[in-house]
Amino acid sequence: MGIRILLKQNVVYLHCYKTKRYNNRFSTNKMTRVIKFTKMHGTGNDYIYVDSRNYPVSHPTEVAIRWSAPHTGIGSDGLVLIGDSQTADFSMRIFNADGSEALMCGNATRCIGKYLYDYGLTEKTEIALETLSGIKILRLQVAAGKVESVTVDMGKPASLPVDLTGTGKRDMTAQPIEADGQTFIATTVSMGNPHLVIFTETLERIDLPAVGPKLENHPLFPDRINVEFAQVLADNRIRMRVWERGSGITQACGTGACATAVAAAITGRAGRKTDIVMDGGTLTIEWDEHTGHILMTGPATRVFDGEIELEE
Repeated sequence: MGIRILLKQNVVYLHCYKTKRYNNRFSTNKMTRVIKFTKMHGTGNDYIYVDSRNYPVSHPTEVAIRWSAPHTGIGSDGLVLIGDSQTADFSMRIFNADGSEALMCGNATRCIGKYLYDYGLTEKTEIALETLSGIKILRLQVAAGKVESVTVDMGKPASLPVDLTGTGKRDMTAQPIEADGQTFIATTVSMGNPHLVIFTETLERIDLPAVGPKLENHPLFPDRINVEFAQVLADNRIRMRVWERGSGITQACGTGACATAVAAAITGRAGRKTDIVMDGGTLTIEWDEHTGHILMTGPATRVFDGEIELEE
């Protein structure tokens, strides 16, 4: 496999080509086609975005693994496919860096809002987006013809019952869980995907690469779980680090920020509106008292546009 890269006017063109190998009488030659993509990030949570209506990807699991690789691919936390929808304005499918399909990603939804508006695919500043965890409403804040930030109505949070004692599933709020030889006090929250939130007074001492995968794959969670460690700061702020299911440590997690805000509220650590400070930036999370919905507001940033050849 060879790669040609052309950088012109802030656009990266990444061309991969297959070299022929001959073994006596036989050669293998696969068909390729060029896929246009955009790399974007929301508070450092970066994905590869493809308009699959114009550039269909038939094997996204394999492609997500290959393209997400930091040294041999484009490098990202995963792949996002934007498509048509029969029930909303557009749809999204998201595949993690390990190829697993995610139900939802708050940072990705904000980036999709910017993508759709900035590239002229819609003139709406309120967009209905179909996801595997339901339809999400995106409200775009536009300045000088470009999207600066996006507020996403993430819907209502839900409890995530767990069978802690072997006697049946019950709500898990501030309950002990053991992993890596340690006992943590944790709360589970569903934001359309599962989260385990653990508050600590010493966030910098948490060995996230060691304990993150142990909690993600804990026997209590047969479908695995996203893990957030959080520390309450002054001025109604919460510092959070995340181990994402299927991706490992990421700079930010939108649904994780929402779950952390919910867990802080129900355990009396914060009010209904708080700033969640992550490695990649800050999101403002508001738990609306009248609707019960979670509103997430934050930036979305285009990194670069590119082209890559896809073997078929």
